Amino acid sequence: MQKILSQCNNYPQKNSTECKGYEGVQTVIGITENHLVEVNFTTEYLMEHIFSPVNLNNAYLQVKRNAGACGVDKMEVDELLPYLRQNKDELIKSLKQGTYRPNPVRRVEIPKDNGKKRQLGIPSVVDRVIQQAISQVLTLIYDRTFSNSSFGFRHNRSCHKALRNVQVHVNEGYKYAIDLDLEKFFDTVNHSKLIDVLSRTIKDSRLLSLIHKYLNAGVIVSNKFEETSLGVPQGCPLSPLLSNIMLNELDKELERRGHRFVRYADDCMILCKSKRAANRTKESIIRFIEEKLFLKVNSEKTKVGYIKGLKFLGYSFYVNKGICRLSLHSKSKAKLKSKLKELTSRSKGFGYDRCKIKLKEYIRGWISYYKLADMNKYLQSVDKWLRRRLRMCIWRCWKKVKTRLTNLIKCKIKRNQAWQWANTRKSYWRTSKSPILGMALDKDSLRISGYPFLSDYYCKVYRK
Repeated sequence: MQKILSQCNNYPQKNSTECKGYEGVQTVIGITENHLVEVNFTTEYLMEHIFSPVNLNNAYLQVKRNAGACGVDKMEVDELLPYLRQNKDELIKSLKQGTYRPNPVRRVEIPKDNGKKRQLGIPSVVDRVIQQAISQVLTLIYDRTFSNSSFGFRHNRSCHKALRNVQVHVNEGYKYAIDLDLEKFFDTVNHSKLIDVLSRTIKDSRLLSLIHKYLNAGVIVSNKFEETSLGVPQGCPLSPLLSNIMLNELDKELERRGHRFVRYADDCMILCKSKRAANRTKESIIRFIEEKLFLKVNSEKTKVGYIKGLKFLGYSFYVNKGICRLSLHSKSKAKLKSKLKELTSRSKGFGYDRCKIKLKEYIRGWISYYKLADMNKYLQSVDKWLRRRLRMCIWRCWKKVKTRLTNLIKCKIKRNQAWQWANTRKSYWRTSKSPILGMALDKDSLRISGYPFLSDYYCKVYRK
């Protein structure tokens, strides 16, 4: 069901608002209190809903907000508005008649934590608008059919809610888990199976054909075209919804069997009451995934065991007095220190102000995501290490003996001690641990200077 406003005119009327879309496609919608019309989606004529002016406006605005890089046609987001003004009628006509041909996506690779690379696809900006328009309508149809245990890429659902859900199951006695790892999920989705799943709900053959065209559009890698017989390109507006539709088949099977589980995108954790039950469930569910959904399960990374120490969405779990608590996983800890080390690197060449800004941005974002974990003592130890890194960077900036002497005296260090340390030949890292530099650049002075610390942000978030 979609609620739309009842009056649509060509010019603004009293008590009306103008849709902030692109000129030439915008729609004026009258707003009258208590006059909302319920419209049933007939899945045989979805293309008319998808390419209605209001839905296209919303899709354009979303693509504009997201910005992003250009696709294979080199068209930037800023060039999208003039193009739509000039070609919107032909574009919509070709889409409805089935003659539109999507552009291949531009393949880029980004490094992963394990040293491997994740493949991303960047579609053209026009295809992004079309995919966003499709996604907006299909989300209204499919979202209500998804499992309550599915939390990825859905409105009012998040990683934090998924983690809280795991805690609820563990507190109810389901303390053994299957950490299910799908191998290269987005690259191995079977197109025929996905279209078959979609066709159970979507009866508009034009839309099914258009989605199939996007799946088979191919990719451009190093200026060479490659066909795509498998997979859904990550980075496309339609990919998150298609992945949820595909994995909803797994959710339904788990619910049919009566299992407790939590899924966020392709990260799935199935909870059981015993290790024996968990092993039995693992074997049967892997058979279902590989034989029915035609997906691959990474047997090396799929783990079964007690909930303590298992990784899920960057967090780990432990049980204290019968209550499940959240902690940081060791990989998340290593990644945190690695990033802080990068931001405070001597070779980065950041000035004081830029270093503070970069640290604040990263620490604020990191704490907002990991705020559910019990980590106060750990953050204090990291802050101690971070202060030493900052002292090393500051000492390196005081290159000359004269500069070091002047600044140490300003920091209320006695002249004879300041002269002694200003002339030291010890390494930057070793000097950063010296008592003199610790006194000159203590915790309070660094905080007053504007350097952020993790424990400070964590205390603010924890009190809230």
